[in-house]
Amino acid sequence: MPDALRDHAVDNLRYIRETMERAGSFTSIPGWGGFAIGITALVATAIAEPLSAWTPRLWLITWLGEAVLASAIGGVSMLRKGKRAGSLFTSGPARRFFISYFAPLVVGAILTAVMVRNNSYQPLPAVWLLLYGTAFVSSGAFSIRVIPIMGFCFILLGLLAAFVPLGVGNILLGAGFGGLHVIFGLIIARSYGG
Repeated sequence: MPDALRDHAVDNLRYIRETMERAGSFTSIPGWGGFAIGITALVATAIAEPLSAWTPRLWLITWLGEAVLASAIGGVSMLRKGKRAGSLFTSGPARRFFISYFAPLVVGAILTAVMVRNNSYQPLPAVWLLLYGTAFVSSGAFSIRVIPIMGFCFILLGLLAAFVPLGVGNILLGAGFGGLHVIFGLIIARSYGG
C-alpha cells in the first residue's frame, strides 16, 4: 500500500510541475539589449539611406550587417539577463518562445534570398517588418505582456512599407528596428527588470 501511495504522489507532483511549466512565461527579454539594438539600427538607417537609391545591394549588405550585430547584442544581453534571473533557456516556456520567435525569422531569411536572387529589393522592408512583428506576436504568447504589442507595431510599419518605394521603406525600417526597439527596450528595462 505505501508504494502505491508514493507512486500516486509522484504522479501528482509530476503533473503539477508540468502544468506549472506550461503556464509559465519566458521573462528574459532584455530591455537594455533592445535599446542598444535600436541605437545600432538608427545608425544603419542613416548609412543605408543614400544607398537605397543608388546601390540596393550595398543597402542590403548594410541591413544584413545590422541584423548580425543586433543578433549578437540580443543574444548576449538575453543570456546575461537570464543568468541574473536564474532562468533556464531549456524550460518549457523558453522553448515555446524560441520556436515561435525563430519560425517567422527563418521564413524571412528564405524570402530574402529569393527576392535578392530576383533583384527585387523594394519588398524587403515590408517582409522584414511583417515577419519580425509576427515573430513577436507569436512568441509573445509565452513571454511578457508588452512583447505582442511591440509585434503589432512592427506589423503596422510593415503594412505601410508594402506600399512605398525602397527609400521610404528604409525610413520605416529605422522607425521599427530603431525607434520601436528604443521605446520598448526602455519600457522593458523599466518594468521588467532590465
